[in-house]
Amino acid sequence: MSKLLSEDGKDLLFRSARTHSAWLKKPVSDETLRQLYDLMKWGPTSANCCPVRILFLRTAEAKQRLLPALAPGNGEKTMAAPVTAIIAYDTKFYDLLPKLFPHADARAWFAATPELAEITARRNSSLQGAYFMIAARALGLDCGPMSGFDNAKVDHEFFPADKAQNEFQMEHFADSHVKSNFLCNLGYGDSSKLHPRSPRLDFAEACQLL
Repeated sequence: MSKLLSEDGKDLLFRSARTHSAWLKKPVSDETLRQLYDLMKWGPTSANCCPVRILFLRTAEAKQRLLPALAPGNGEKTMAAPVTAIIAYDTKFYDLLPKLFPHADARAWFAATPELAEITARRNSSLQGAYFMIAARALGLDCGPMSGFDNAKVDHEFFPADKAQNEFQMEHFADSHVKSNFLCNLGYGDSSKLHPRSPRLDFAEACQLL
């Protein structure tokens, strides 16, 4: 790759980007959410397994369904965010591998090994969640990722075992084999409410050259 991202671009994605908890009253369009996914989907995953499943909560009614699962400190900021994304993963992602990885029988690598499938799905959906936040920032959105919630409650509410009780009817999506990983609020952050930025580890503290 001969092109380099500009310094402004690096600032946008990393150096100046912050985790937001306060939000401007500015909506995020459905088209922007589609653009976000269409950008982040190109990030690599092992065997192109693409296990992430994303549920965008955009309405007050959808947010109220999520509220009982949130840790006390995460409720207000989540209700105020224009969108909350449930970053989830499909433990049966391998059913789509004939489409995603057609040059080998990759489905057979996981279909008989549920523990390997679970680990692979969780790890790669976390990776895709990172692509998700970078793509959101590239589109001018701010992010507020969260792990302070009850996964079991989220899964029961949004990914129940009984499909008849679930309003989401997407194949390979709305079923008990989809599990929540983390949450990410999306919108346009109120920079006036940010705390001073916390430090990061220096290279020598986090890295070693062998």
